[in-house]
Amino acid sequence: MTRIDFHSNPADALEYACRLVKKAYFSGHQVVVISDDRAQIDALDEALWQLGAGDFLPHCKLDEPIASLTPIVLASGEGDLPHYDVMINLGACQPPLFSRCQRLIEVVGRDAPAVAAGRARWAFYKDRGYPLTHHDAGKGAGS
Repeated sequence: MTRIDFHSNPADALEYACRLVKKAYFSGHQVVVISDDRAQIDALDEALWQLGAGDFLPHCKLDEPIASLTPIVLASGEGDLPHYDVMINLGACQPPLFSRCQRLIEVVGRDAPAVAAGRARWAFYKDRGYPLTHHDAGKGAGS
């Protein structure tokens, strides 16, 4: 069964997602980052390219020909995913095919719509019996 971790309250969701991707990749995992917002995926792609040289993270978007060979894939919308190890959801809805993943990380922003959508996803997963863990990403960050 998919392990689901909620990370709520990050000061900057994209910067936080970059840290999660980096940690998962350097721990030997393949990662899919998914969002229903194409602009958010484009911004994450740019942010990952801006990391320092020592933090290079090989990534591409799902619609690129090398996606099946790339350990970090950025996806907006639906499509066949190249791997199902770790999925990071930046979107407002539960991602398609999440149940095929070993681990799903839900990143829930601070604004009211993000919090409401995060609570709805928590209830969805809980009602289906998934093991859930919560991490307050803003704790200790001066928030």
